[in-house]
Amino acid sequence: MPSTRLYQKARVTGQQRGKREVRTNTNLVQIEGVATAEEAQFYLGKRIAYVYKAQKEIGGSKVRIIWGKVTRPHGKSGMVRAKFRQNLPPKSFGQSVRIMLYPSNI
Repeated sequence: MPSTRLYQKARVTGQQRGKREVRTNTNLVQIEGVATAEEAQFYLGKRIAYVYKAQKEIGGSKVRIIWGKVTRPHGKSGMVRAKFRQNLPPKSFGQSVRIMLYPSNI
């Protein structure tokens, strides 16, 4: 039986910023296999999860998740902007995130 993929891999590249100001509540995410703003349109509104392991165990698990949402494209190279419920820590820059393929808008 073939496996059903429920998420697409992506990478956190940093925070949205200008020359002097950093917007810590908006992160830039590069989705694997997406190279244009038109291709990124499919992922708008999708849930995004930053999964990491913590040192302290809570409820029998060290795994934690910070949830967010893909809000809009960023530029023409397929990069998207995402807002998370909690601001992502700086150690997440360069780390992998999961973009859930639901809710679907097709």
